[in-house]
Amino acid sequence: MNFLELVKKRFSARSYESKIVEQDKIDYILECARLAPSAVNYQPWHFIVVKSEEQKQKMRQCYAREWFANTPVYIVVCVDKSAAWVRKSDNKNHADIDAAIAAEHICLAAADQGLGSCWVCNFDLDLFKSNFPLSPDEYPVAIISLGYIKEQPERSSTRKEMDEVVTIL
Repeated sequence: MNFLELVKKRFSARSYESKIVEQDKIDYILECARLAPSAVNYQPWHFIVVKSEEQKQKMRQCYAREWFANTPVYIVVCVDKSAAWVRKSDNKNHADIDAAIAAEHICLAAADQGLGSCWVCNFDLDLFKSNFPLSPDEYPVAIISLGYIKEQPERSSTRKEMDEVVTIL
């Protein structure tokens, strides 16, 4: 499969089988995330893999959606803002950008392994920090649900036309 085919294969999966995700597939996905590019190669991320039922219950408190409750594995992409590169001209911290790149590597690697994923960033941040203590400079950017897809969507989401998103000068 070429890269464009992989990109087209990936979608936000919200229906998972109860089947356990094999550790070698999780390891592959994490290796892809670890190798993601980051500003000045600072790699300010930390990945939390949530597999135990006790920890999954804590995760589900942070985002109370029915489909989310049936997720076999969660990968939380966290960053340490004090470890990220900051652009000198305007003090722009690139932690969120670096985390987003790593998160998308996770989603694409999951699709490559025959798994579904969904990027969730609308969760209860305070509850997450209470359930999963982090260092003062570290925070979660996204929770990625991960598992074998139970139901394919009837249709893929529509995309803007090329001329709406590209300017050639």
